[in-house]
Amino acid sequence: MASYNFQLISGGKGDALEHSSYVAREGRYRAKGDLVFSGHGNLPSWAGGSPADFWAAADAYERANGAAYRELIIALPNELAGDSLLLLVKDLVSNLVGAKPYQYAVHSRQSSLQGSQNPHVHIMYSDRMPDGIERSADRTFSRFNPYCPERGGCRKASAGRSWARVHEDMVAMRKRVADIQNAHLARHGHDVRVDHRSLREQGVLRAPERHLGPGYIRRMSASEKEAYVRGRGSSGVGRAM
Repeated sequence: MASYNFQLISGGKGDALEHSSYVAREGRYRAKGDLVFSGHGNLPSWAGGSPADFWAAADAYERANGAAYRELIIALPNELAGDSLLLLVKDLVSNLVGAKPYQYAVHSRQSSLQGSQNPHVHIMYSDRMPDGIERSADRTFSRFNPYCPERGGCRKASAGRSWARVHEDMVAMRKRVADIQNAHLARHGHDVRVDHRSLREQGVLRAPERHLGPGYIRRMSASEKEAYVRGRGSSGVGRAM
């Protein structure tokens, strides 16, 4: 069953490299064993093609109160797998991140409730927008200079936006994610669709599903699990990730 879940997270200075390892399932996170595939792109030349070097520089040189990274966490339809899932993820990255430096990874673990896979993608990216100017690592993350861009850092995409604009952009992004997923589902012959709107906006008169947690689910009987799954709606349902 396809379901919709979308989160946007910001990470502070000092957290980027560790979180990159978590996303890529490297180092102490390798044992989780749920990595499906991963990738990266748009890194500056000084990073040498290494996301770890890029995020280490963000930790070192981003300003103290600035976001070192943004992260999108998006549930993926388990109707898609292999190349079709990879194409969906690349489409999401291209549309949501654009030219900004990024890395992504798809994780999938077995649902405690239904036993099915719960694939989702982590898209970790910098808000620093490349502008064609070659900069060193420290200069990349310095404050943007609008009068002489080569003397300052890369401008942040979030700079100067009002709270109203931030909200509008978030709503538009949520819709774009649903539209992209639905286009890929249709392309591969699946009738199921996802919906980015809240249950109230969809006209669904039930309470939102709450996250049960694996411990609670382990204590449920087989009949309780079956009844819970049967009572779920088929659209707009979130998944734990």
